Amino acid sequence: MTLHLPDADGTLRAYEPRTEPFAATPGTPFTSRTVFSAAHVVADPFADVSPDSPAAVDWDATLAFRRHLWSHGLGVAEAMDTAQRGMGLDWAGAAELIRRSAAEAKSAGGKIACGVGTDQITGGTLAGIRAAYEEQLAVVEESGAQAVLMASRALAATARGPEDYLEVYGHLLRQAAEPVVLHWLGPMFDPALEGYWGSADLDAATGTFLDVIAAHPDKVDGVKISLLDAQREIDLRRRLPRGVRCYTGDDFHYPELIAGDDQGFSHALLGIFDPLGPLAAEAVRVLDTGDTAGFRALLDPTVALSRHLFQAPTRFYKTGVVLLAWLAGHQSHFTMVGGLQSARSLPHLARAYELADGLGLFPDPQLAEERMRGLLLLHGVDR
Repeated sequence: MTLHLPDADGTLRAYEPRTEPFAATPGTPFTSRTVFSAAHVVADPFADVSPDSPAAVDWDATLAFRRHLWSHGLGVAEAMDTAQRGMGLDWAGAAELIRRSAAEAKSAGGKIACGVGTDQITGGTLAGIRAAYEEQLAVVEESGAQAVLMASRALAATARGPEDYLEVYGHLLRQAAEPVVLHWLGPMFDPALEGYWGSADLDAATGTFLDVIAAHPDKVDGVKISLLDAQREIDLRRRLPRGVRCYTGDDFHYPELIAGDDQGFSHALLGIFDPLGPLAAEAVRVLDTGDTAGFRALLDPTVALSRHLFQAPTRFYKTGVVLLAWLAGHQSHFTMVGGLQSARSLPHLARAYELADGLGLFPDPQLAEERMRGLLLLHGVDR
């Protein structure tokens, strides 16, 4: 049946939903790239909470979604910004998420890496920031997961210059039990991270970032770059020490960055691979055969959806991700931790549905249509 979707100008237009999904089946692990999907959390819709309350998580649905990603060969990047770290999920909730997901990964044989930050504090001294990082690193290492050292709002607010970043990260890398992933999250994802690595000048910041890696290359498995600047990522990955991976976090240019060039390529740790999971996995398996053109033919058409979900203000991309999980049947409701389901407009959500439906991302297109129709009706669209 026809849906009438709202445009930004307030008009409605007719849309005929797709009737068949993209055919993707679970498969074997990848051979040419290491690929993580940063996964969202599923809120408990019946919890009596406010946006200021600690997160109430539906653990069964949250872990089921991770099993879905693992079944397609994707690794799970847990407790990252896609899981609403700092936007509804506090450290207590993140710690429980890490422990539960790491245990589930062992049971399912899935690959997992978990975010280590300082979100149990809001500021303070460098010693306090180190201690906060250490507390979280211990939780991740004790769970058996790989650690991702995330950017710290507290460090961005406290550091006096590049030397403070070198000191804090050097201290953490020296004591890390296993090689970690360093995560550089740009201010488009979190405005509080402006000037990270001690400078708003990205060339200078890149220099400090590389200095941290060069001092401890044996403790750095890779770096995750989330600056939405493809050329900067390419330039940086060419300067990495041998053996240090570059994991793209660029949700605007990921097909070309993963495909690479004659001087190298990026692996992936991406929020967009939450809704794209099965399709992305299929594309990487095609790339495993050496068929770069086939990989691009599958993944390039998804960029329009990703750019839509991650449009400014980029930090609210999680709303579209959770919408698509609901429409795809991975959860029973469109409710988010912290009430973040209200962070995007109805026209934005309608366009996300249209783009995702066009890609065949919904395993049951009729269910997605029915749920989208219900959301439209809730907002006053009665035809």
